[in-house]
Amino acid sequence: MIDVEIHQSFEGVDLDPHAIETLVQTICHTYQVTDAMVSVAVITDEETCRLNAQYLDHEGTTDCFSFDLTDEAESRYHFEVIVNGEKAMEQARLRGHSAQAELALYLTHGMLHNLGHDDLVDEDARKMHAEEDRILRDLGYGAIYENDVKHE
Repeated sequence: MIDVEIHQSFEGVDLDPHAIETLVQTICHTYQVTDAMVSVAVITDEETCRLNAQYLDHEGTTDCFSFDLTDEAESRYHFEVIVNGEKAMEQARLRGHSAQAELALYLTHGMLHNLGHDDLVDEDARKMHAEEDRILRDLGYGAIYENDVKHE
């Protein structure tokens, strides 16, 4: 069973809990994950800056964080993905699509990190972004990353 918890401290974007659950469940099933608890949080840019400094020792903002909190002694996965709602709204305006589509990109990106993808090397990043777009196209969002004009 794939359980999804959604927490929202940034209220500026209209969330569709069913769409978020569908996205998470689709990604999990694609990667043969059948038992997971996934926590999704939509936070402010200010909170993102604070977490970026606290956990990554980086200054400034980012679009998402992903944490694999799975206990090796358990068979159930436990993932946490934290997305920046303010950045999603800003980037959606710049890129000409909905904030929900931008949030779906961030959530997909974080989930793929939790499932073993990496984007530190250019070739790995290309593969990861292609997989993001494939998943998002399959769910009706379109190719969000591919249409990127100013993604950080």
